[in-house]
Amino acid sequence: MSNKDGKLTRSEAGKKGGKATADSHGDDFYEKNGEKGGEATAKSHDKDHYEKIGEKGGKATAKSHDKDFYEKIGKKGGEQRNK
Repeated sequence: MSNKDGKLTRSEAGKKGGKATADSHGDDFYEKNGEKGGEATAKSHDKDHYEKIGEKGGKATAKSHDKDFYEKIGKKGGEQRNK
């Protein structure tokens, strides 16, 4: 939905640009950029930062998943370890 001037909203423009980027670049593009971002974050944040975000993510996951979820991912992890 465009705004009253007939122009794209910021959200629409972002989606359009994101789709154009995804259409013109392959998975390798996103993989390389993600790796660069991860390296930059690792340089600017310490172990404490990763502990905090891991704990936050763990709590959010625990709220939205039941015991069966954890049993399934535990089993998958065990299978991968045994390969």
